[in-house]
Amino acid sequence: MALAVIALSAGLVLPRLDDVKVIFRQDGPLSSGAHFGCRIVQGRDGNLWLTMGDHFIYRDEAQNLANHLGKIVRLRPDGSVPPDNPFVGRQGAKPEIWSYGHRNPQGLALNPASGKLWEHEHGPRGGDEVNIIEKGRNYGWPVIAHGIDYPGTPIGEGLTHKDGMEEPVYYWDPVIAPSGLAFYTGNLFPQWKNSVFVGGLRGMALVRLAIVDDKVVSEEPLLTDLNTRIREVRVGPDGAVYVLTDSGTPSMSYGTPLTSKLLKLTPK
Repeated sequence: MALAVIALSAGLVLPRLDDVKVIFRQDGPLSSGAHFGCRIVQGRDGNLWLTMGDHFIYRDEAQNLANHLGKIVRLRPDGSVPPDNPFVGRQGAKPEIWSYGHRNPQGLALNPASGKLWEHEHGPRGGDEVNIIEKGRNYGWPVIAHGIDYPGTPIGEGLTHKDGMEEPVYYWDPVIAPSGLAFYTGNLFPQWKNSVFVGGLRGMALVRLAIVDDKVVSEEPLLTDLNTRIREVRVGPDGAVYVLTDSGTPSMSYGTPLTSKLLKLTPK
């Protein structure tokens, strides 16, 4: 279908925050490298889910309940722990943890139809995942993975499934490096009902996934002609889809200044 793409802004606008209070801090062997997460979603009960990456060099910690690396945590808005979190009272486990076995979660959203929490995360060479997150579940990293390590070797024993570990509802191989996740809830694009949007960094596209009964039944890449990395996607109250780019290049050079554009998608 034809899309009208309107550039609303260019360049990075730096907002200002005042009276900041720390209510939570990730605990674990932290690095200054990569894989930090972090996405935040507020549940229907008012509590907050936050994604926590494995910090790349500490992948095995994703299976360790004694820290927050490779986890999704759940907090009250004041930073305290909801008493119904799955590991509350378990010796040696952080009570904030909601799920574990994650690599680098870059997307998090509630499915408005079902209320289920959806997440996506970067795989290594292959195996970017889309998961439905459930209380207390183990999502497998780095024991199971649909991908190989960067040198071309297997991840662990090269397993893609194991009893007691959740498999993704969808995965990409080759990877798209997903970033941003939004369910379409508007009326401007009626043909996009029951769809979820995912930004692609390496894939340099906005990907639309059609969902039926919690399963991905088709995939449509959009905005491929822009040849730019998609960092975030949101659906506005007007039904338009808003997309944030970050560099226009697939370069992963850390320290390189990024340029950003905010785009608005409407029917042409």
